[in-house]
Amino acid sequence: MILVTGGTGMVGREVVRALPAGLRVRVMARDPAKALGVFPGVEVVAGDYGDRSSLARALEGMCAAFLVTTRVDGDDDARFVSAARAAGVGRVVKLSAAAVLDSGADDLITRRQRANEDLLRGCGLQWTLLRPRAFMSNCLSWAGSVRRERTVRALYGTSPNACVDPRDIAEVAVRALTEEGHAGRAYTLTGPRALTAADQTRELGRLLGTPLRFEELTPDEARAALSDRWPPPVAEALLASAERQKAGAKARVEDTVEMVTGRPARSFRRWAQDHIEAFTAAPDESGTRQGTV
Repeated sequence: MILVTGGTGMVGREVVRALPAGLRVRVMARDPAKALGVFPGVEVVAGDYGDRSSLARALEGMCAAFLVTTRVDGDDDARFVSAARAAGVGRVVKLSAAAVLDSGADDLITRRQRANEDLLRGCGLQWTLLRPRAFMSNCLSWAGSVRRERTVRALYGTSPNACVDPRDIAEVAVRALTEEGHAGRAYTLTGPRALTAADQTRELGRLLGTPLRFEELTPDEARAALSDRWPPPVAEALLASAERQKAGAKARVEDTVEMVTGRPARSFRRWAQDHIEAFTAAPDESGTRQGTV
């Protein structure tokens, strides 16, 4: 039986969808009602990293777990790993980030990811680390301005990022959760080519059949937009990440998705084709948008 944390997040949802039929799956969520709406028929339990008893209930009977944490303070990973050991879980697959390998990355988020990776390596359980570049789905944050104004706004529009389809991350996660041979491995996951925000804007315009305008944000404009959504330390970390991307730190392409799954990573065009409705029809405004700079 496999536990998926972060089941209402982008990658968590895709992991649940990609797990083989017939496998017993449990989703842990702070708000089970949200997860029930996403996965009818899947067992959903309430769980909070700060509540040890809820972690024990969620992990009871599990043989493997997919771990997603998002807070940049506190000890969520340590609490989960401790509870997993106590519950007899044998294998943990952790969603980390490719930035941990960037020598120039010293922002708050990356430091936290490195510390959590170190924790997992020393936890005594079988572990696998997934280190994706930016999600292609971050472009969903542009959907409103594309629908209303036929415009995309982003910082450093000519800087490349080898962004990856969340479905590819999920398929690698499923392999690590259900197959042997992945313990002690760290997988850097990218798409098949590095793209800029301007490249993505052009591709979306071609698929929509109408040209889109790209407007580059200034750093101050980007800071203001990020500060509306995130605490100041997180906003500054995201701006530092954008500066590294501008310097070329995120352009390297890896073949890890193909190595693990046996097929090439999905292209941005494929992702956009499969999600084009988000850019043409107004969504439920309560839906998740995971855009970053």
